[in-house]
Amino acid sequence: MANVVIIGGGPGGYEAAMVATQLGGHVTLIERDGVGGAAVLTDVVPSKSLIATAEVMIRVRHSRELGIVPVDPSLNHPREAIKVDLAEINQRLMQLATEQSHDVDDRLRAEGVQIVQGRGRLLNNRVVLAETDEGMRRFPADMILLATGTRPRELPDARPDGERILTWKQLYNLTELPERLIVVGSGVTGAEFASAYRQLGADVVLVSSRAMVLPSEDPDAAAVIQEVFEKSGMTIMPRSRAQSARVVGDGVELTLADGRTVSGSHLLMAVGSIPNTEGLGLIENGVTLKPSGHIEVDRMSRTNARGVYAAGDVTGVFPLASVAAMQGRIAVWHSLGEAVRPLDLRSVASNVFTAPEIATVGVTQEQVDAGHISARTVMVELKWNPRAKMQAHYDGFIKLFCLPQTGIIVGGVVVAPGASELIYAVSLCVSARLTVDQASLAFTVYPSLSGSISEAGRRLHQVENVNEG
Repeated sequence: MANVVIIGGGPGGYEAAMVATQLGGHVTLIERDGVGGAAVLTDVVPSKSLIATAEVMIRVRHSRELGIVPVDPSLNHPREAIKVDLAEINQRLMQLATEQSHDVDDRLRAEGVQIVQGRGRLLNNRVVLAETDEGMRRFPADMILLATGTRPRELPDARPDGERILTWKQLYNLTELPERLIVVGSGVTGAEFASAYRQLGADVVLVSSRAMVLPSEDPDAAAVIQEVFEKSGMTIMPRSRAQSARVVGDGVELTLADGRTVSGSHLLMAVGSIPNTEGLGLIENGVTLKPSGHIEVDRMSRTNARGVYAAGDVTGVFPLASVAAMQGRIAVWHSLGEAVRPLDLRSVASNVFTAPEIATVGVTQEQVDAGHISARTVMVELKWNPRAKMQAHYDGFIKLFCLPQTGIIVGGVVVAPGASELIYAVSLCVSARLTVDQASLAFTVYPSLSGSISEAGRRLHQVENVNEG
């Protein structure tokens, strides 16, 4: 029986543990904070729960145009009859995170996984040490998986204090809605929280060092989100780089690199993350790190140290829970001799949980514009979709990419409410290498948002020219 030792209980760690037990391994999972890792406890689960609450407020905001009016004639809009209780919201979402952690913990234990609460590190590639409340413990290992994740990056002159200057992990300590929330960073994390808190009713200032929000996303999608942000009343400060922040009385003051200052009640630092590789004994055991500090792995999740694998955000491959889970599974399959395919990122679907959401898969607009991929493109705006009109959704689109000769769908972008669900259809097309004609021949429900995916396929149909005579 192979001894499998996993350091880190996030998606990469616990999915690997599940697979290892199925294959007959003796599995030990070492986790410092709780099973599920940051993804469950402080990141994905609580943040998306917060966003789900914000989405309810969006529906309330659009309720008047749907014919829903207040019972009390002294009120002008249904939203005047409700208020946001942030303390209750945060209590609920942290409870959800705890419950999800316990569910994963129970499942692992039921499968025979030994869970050790503590901090793990390599003694060598055959032994893992765990610092626990009971003292130091040794665990022999035939295979070691490192899945320690990342933590929020901090600016030297803008250290979070947990009260006014916050990381995204500390937002859930708030009991009242920020009067004016300054969000530094317009990447995925910054955009998601800026969107959520604006929908909840906070005055939001988004400080971006780039010209547009979400600079790494599809440019058409980013433009839609920026327009939505601006229409909602959010203040966007492009090409503005944060330099320092300090608490001033009951608020906070942010100083920009050009000398300008921005005042608010709270400040969220969303300026990226750094890998948790300190104290793992990596350098001592010859494990190669990237210049960014991430653990270098191949497509089989192998490090350069024999028997040592890594998965998840700590590798810097693709910061998604789905990718972390697949990396963990691949590592175990490879180590324990199962048939396995190398990690393929071409069909990975990702989502930005703004309002509306942005979902992408496969080939990107950037690759097409740069000439790296030859593809035909079509974009169907959501405002023409009958179901979108019924639900008062006007912002968004569906974009498909296909190969020019064969019509095979190689990528897509969905900007819409529930894009995270709609992208699955496009992802199936990309994975199965379906053509636009095959996709458009499948029946869709009328009316539905997915009908626009089929319409995009029909628009990409290429009629062959027939020369007569």
